[in-house]
Amino acid sequence: MALADLADWMDECAAPHFIWYVKRLSGNDTLANGSHQAGPYIPKEFLFRIFPSLDRKEIKNPEVRLNLKIDSHSDKRQIRIVWYNNKFHDNPKGGRNESRLTNLGGISSALLDPDNTGALAIFAFVLDKQGRGQACHVWVCRSELEEDLVENLVGSVEPGKWLVWSVDEAGHPDLFPLKEKSRLSCWLDPDEMPPEWLIRFPTGAEIVAKTLKLRPAQEMNPDKRLMKRRACEFEIFRSVEEAVELPWIEKGFGTIDEFVARAQTVLQRRKSRSGRSLELHAKEIFIEEEMREGHDFDHQPESELGKKPDFLFPSELAYKNRDFPDTNLRMLAVKTTCKDRWRQILNEADRIQTKHLLTLQEGVSEGQFQEMSKEKVKLVVPKPLLSSYSKSIQPHLLTLEKFIGNLKTLGKLK
Repeated sequence: MALADLADWMDECAAPHFIWYVKRLSGNDTLANGSHQAGPYIPKEFLFRIFPSLDRKEIKNPEVRLNLKIDSHSDKRQIRIVWYNNKFHDNPKGGRNESRLTNLGGISSALLDPDNTGALAIFAFVLDKQGRGQACHVWVCRSELEEDLVENLVGSVEPGKWLVWSVDEAGHPDLFPLKEKSRLSCWLDPDEMPPEWLIRFPTGAEIVAKTLKLRPAQEMNPDKRLMKRRACEFEIFRSVEEAVELPWIEKGFGTIDEFVARAQTVLQRRKSRSGRSLELHAKEIFIEEEMREGHDFDHQPESELGKKPDFLFPSELAYKNRDFPDTNLRMLAVKTTCKDRWRQILNEADRIQTKHLLTLQEGVSEGQFQEMSKEKVKLVVPKPLLSSYSKSIQPHLLTLEKFIGNLKTLGKLK
């Protein structure tokens, strides 16, 4: 399949006999963290449905062979899909119970290249008439523009999350229950929502405020608190989205243009939510950690004309006071993913040499980390995600809790 660009590839692979699995590559997928588990993780529940012969617990580490083409990088090979299941054989306490793609050819593969950690990857499985997997075409996005093109079709894909997509969703009903729609404690039924939310979709701040009520979690450290609330907030968002949009879908559309316009609204809302919500959660945690807005930090301040970092510490007023020492100033940028976006922060807050960046990306390559370090960008990563980074990088990362602690040692947070 010689395809000139991603748009052509998406058009070719959006046929009814394709099912897509879409994710961002983590450090545990690529070779970025030196893990022996290298190879893209795909939930076994999904793979069992399209490769039933893989679902054999009585066999240790069952596998299937599959022809795979990484069309974005002109790579073709036969791979193994393995269910590592020694948890049920010789290591019941600490054994593995996960499925991965292997035999990808090492670091030369775009799926294992450490520099592609954080990249959006689409696995387009070819299905036969019985819904069984026959082959797989892969596209590893090579730029932010390519990622935007994919997310405009399938919706926002966050680090650590994944989704299943097909142009013929109704034709694969057994696969789509795997979508991330769960009725855990943060999922709201329509009668549990403020009535105005069903008329006007709530703002990000309103959903975050609801999250704080359902997940106060102030007994947890800032890192666990952030991750727990993000998961809860996503459930709330999806439950509201279903309550608002499902009636429109069931009602139907009079024209294609009406359908496209509604779909674009949904997709744009998903994209705008992701980064903004992380920013709002960080702000709430700063306040809970006894940091006063306008005195200990400012949110969305102006550092220089036309420049607005996400957070300045201790304040915009201190930043613009030339008598205030540069060494006691800090800035924090917030980006859900940082693979192609970290350079955007380099020109923010000219007085501050070291730029801190809070991200949920699960790992970066050694090369990219060296680039960041050279530009004096320091990553702030929630503690539960540290293991996604290579052992050589981990000592140079700050958890959110440690970042806040370092702010307080400046002696300016009274």
